Amino acid sequence: MSRYSRQEILPEVGPAGHARLARSHVVVAGAGGLGATLLPLLAGAGVGRITLYDPDRVEEHNLHRQTLYRMDDIGRPKAEAAARHLAALNPEIAVEAAARPLWPDLEARSLAGADAVIDAADMLAASYALSDHCHASATPFITASVQGRRGYAGGFCGGVAPSLRAVFPDPDPGAQSCASAGVMGPAVALLGALQAQMALAVLLGHEPSPLGLMVSTDLASWQISHFRFEGAPEPTRPLPEVVAPGQIAAGDVVIDLRRGEDATAEAPRGRRVVFLCATGLRAWRAARALIASGHDRVAIAAAGAGP
Repeated sequence: MSRYSRQEILPEVGPAGHARLARSHVVVAGAGGLGATLLPLLAGAGVGRITLYDPDRVEEHNLHRQTLYRMDDIGRPKAEAAARHLAALNPEIAVEAAARPLWPDLEARSLAGADAVIDAADMLAASYALSDHCHASATPFITASVQGRRGYAGGFCGGVAPSLRAVFPDPDPGAQSCASAGVMGPAVALLGALQAQMALAVLLGHEPSPLGLMVSTDLASWQISHFRFEGAPEPTRPLPEVVAPGQIAAGDVVIDLRRGEDATAEAPRGRRVVFLCATGLRAWRAARALIASGHDRVAIAAAGAGP
């Protein structure tokens, strides 16, 4: 047991805690900046089973912050490359990799057995879809977001804490993706490490629980703060609906913002309007504007950069 000796010596872990980690199953969405930090920490801690989803391939511009990868990984699917490195780090655990996005409707079987779900995907639509699923299934949900040198990590759902929608009914108006806003490697690594620590605390049953806790970091001003949000009320009717691209129905009116389609065009009443964009952020803004005009059947979906 020398691999875990420095962890097991902690009274809040011990042999019983390690055995608990070894029996745990964590599902992770994203093997990018956040995932590249949190995944080795979970594997190193001995989390017994990790299921990983990521649709992207390793690119050279990833390497400044996604230090899990090496030059010879360029061009390979991130999920597969990450799984290989995690297996080399700790062959005692099981890692399952899927080179596709994590959508609850498509991966219900995997999510059904998860002890925790970690969102590291940098895709707003997926974050809300996963939170909706975890809130309904009482599964702990750990998510994070980072831009530049600022970000947050929070613990949601799990049957004891509110959902992402309760704390963020709408995304920050100034929110962007890492691709458009840029990010510092140490800032994203810090948030990924916080996600890993929150997940381990949930799996080990530590108190106080990270569920219902938000930690904000600002490395521009060197400030770290936190607050608890257990009492945040859930929206009475969550809108817009978040769907996977495969859930778009034949009768839906689809407005693909990636193609430059007009978000302000007149939408027919009685049919669901689905706004589509790369991450869900522009789609959310368009959907909220349509909802404000009186439409009540509005959804968003994210489908990557290409139409």
